[in-house]
Amino acid sequence: MLVAGNWKMYKGPAETAEFCLGLREQDLDGVDVVVCPPFVSLAVAVQVLAGTEIAVGAQNVHWENEGAFTGEISPPMLRELGVYGAIVGHSERRQYFGETDETVGRRTRAALAAGLFVIACVGETEAERERGETEDVLRRQLAHLEADDNLVIAYEPVWAIGTGKTATPEIADAAHAFVKSIIDVPVLYGGSVKPENAAELMTHGGHVDGALVGGASLELESFTAICRAAIPS
Repeated sequence: MLVAGNWKMYKGPAETAEFCLGLREQDLDGVDVVVCPPFVSLAVAVQVLAGTEIAVGAQNVHWENEGAFTGEISPPMLRELGVYGAIVGHSERRQYFGETDETVGRRTRAALAAGLFVIACVGETEAERERGETEDVLRRQLAHLEADDNLVIAYEPVWAIGTGKTATPEIADAAHAFVKSIIDVPVLYGGSVKPENAAELMTHGGHVDGALVGGASLELESFTAICRAAIPS
């Protein structure tokens, strides 16, 4: 099981250092843990978590190694910093910043080629689900991705991100099974994962391989509770 915390635009370097110092003290054997701070906090996270099994990931990465791309960060820059991987194609990048299925594919391929681990996000909106288009949307998004040992997919129903709504374990497991029928990689669930629902989401049906956690990853107590819920009993 893999549990990744996406901190979005929260926690500067000072808060990140405090959180990571606390995370170092937790006993999380049996689960793979990744934290994904904002770009400005990556260096301190890498430093504080050095010597642990906890990985540090970025929240985005560009497809070129260098160039005139103001505001972007390249795969080699992340590698030099000691960053383990990156999230790519989060629904907020798609919704607010013009990310497309094609650019998600380009970012993913470049990051993998540079030796980074990638969590590539897919998922449908509420309107798409209501129209019965979930599988068509997932098929279209996954068409730009290829299986790789360092690739993980995160299924994040857009209607369940930051809304407090959560896919039922049955809905999540069915979507994960469909994703795996197209691409043979581990699949995380993302969408209002909390300590209260994490264990059921990750154990129901057997197709969920962990969680991509948003808001609940910002507090040490709730994040570690979700991590412990992923440890096989």
